[in-house]
This record gives sequence, structure tokens and C-alpha cells, in this order.
Amino acid sequence: MSGAAGVADSRAALHGVMFDMDGLLVDTEPLWFEAEREIMARLGGAWTHADQAELVGGSLAESLTYMLARAAPVPPNGVPHPARWPPDETTVGGWLVDSITGLIAARGARLMPGAAELLAEVTQAGVPCALVTSSQRPVMDAVLGHLAAAPGARRTGPFDVTVCAADVARTKPHPEPYLLAAELLGADPVSCVVLEDSPNGVASAEAAGCVVVVVPGVAAVPLRQGRTVVPSLREVSAGWLRHLVASRHASR
Repeated sequence: MSGAAGVADSRAALHGVMFDMDGLLVDTEPLWFEAEREIMARLGGAWTHADQAELVGGSLAESLTYMLARAAPVPPNGVPHPARWPPDETTVGGWLVDSITGLIAARGARLMPGAAELLAEVTQAGVPCALVTSSQRPVMDAVLGHLAAAPGARRTGPFDVTVCAADVARTKPHPEPYLLAAELLGADPVSCVVLEDSPNGVASAEAAGCVVVVVPGVAAVPLRQGRTVVPSLREVSAGWLRHLVASRHASR
């Protein structure tokens, strides 16, 4: 086998599988909605599911800018607030992170349909696995703590690598989170599959050069030629992910 053929064969193999977290791996979007609505009540503003959809897959900074733009011009009566009005982003960010981590601690983080089976299959197949999220570290750690609660589970759950907002200078939709995860896995991004549910996440993974599987969630992801979409993780298997990577390189 020539050196070029060997490299081609290597790239056609599945090097790693990377999972988004909120809404893809775990059903935390209802908890996020509850936390955001509670924070907006403190800010004297309304919150709808359409507002939530605007923030799915985005950074905390983007979320805070969006929420503070909807704050009441004066403190609402009877709602606790700091002396400064509106509160600064650091204050509101602390409220939001504390609220969502408290909800996860109280109620858990339910795996999405098919997630447990796929994680087990990927792990059993020996394929390196990463968790890549735009959430803050306390939120990711709360989810990982829930996943690691099973006897014998690792602190990081089934993941070899984790990447959260604190690990990168630029969050999704920039490709940095997935490029960093691939580097930490020692994997070629073009031979990794990313599972995502949001437009920002899909854009990040595609820009990183990964094979992307879309599992639509709260925010609609536009259909596009060549974009692979499945209704749930129940439709995904390790063998099928291997086939996707092999097919990409066979067509080149």
C-alpha cells in the first residue's frame, strides 16, 4: 500500500464522536427555559419559547446581552434586585448559572432518547468520545456529575475529552470548540462525527470540517443539500457513523 493510500484509508476511519450537550445529549432545554424565565421575572421582563430558541447553542455573553435588552427600565416592585439597575452582566450571569445548576442538581439531567445506547455502543467499540458544549463549566460539571453517578462511571462520564465555554476564546458558531476537542482526542476533524441540535452548533462543527449529524431540537436547523438529519439519536449507531465517514472520503 502506498503512503498516500494509507493516509486516505486512515482518514476514512472514524477517529472520534463528539456530542453537544444541552438538547442533544441531555434534555435540559426545559430547565434552561425555566431558569431564563425566572431571571427575566427578576429583571421585570417577559420570556417566551421564541426567546429561548434565539439563544440555543449560543454563548453566555450573547444570552446576557439578549436578556438585559429586555429588562424593565426600572426595578419591578417586590422583586429583589441589586442597587444598580439594570444589573450588570456578571450579576445576571451568576443568577443564571446558579439557577440552572440548581435545577440540574434537584431534578437531574435526563438523557435524550437513544443517547445512553449510542454512548454505550461507541464506548464499547473503542471510538474516542468528546463532550463539546457552549455552557459554563459549573453547568457542564453538574451534567457530568449526574452522568457519573452510576457505579463505576468515570468523573467525566463516558467521555475521554470535555470542552466547555471556559476552554476556548471563541464559542460556537466559531469552529474553535470542535477543533480543540479533535486536537485533545488526537483525531483528524475531517474523520470525526459531531452530533448537534442547534444552528450555532452545526455551523461550528461544519466550519471545523467534521462530519455532522443534525438532531433537530428547540431551534430549527435549516435543511441543506448534503446535511444529514435524523429525528433522534435512536436512529444513530456506531456502524452508521463509520459509514458516514467512509462515504465522505470515498466521494472525494
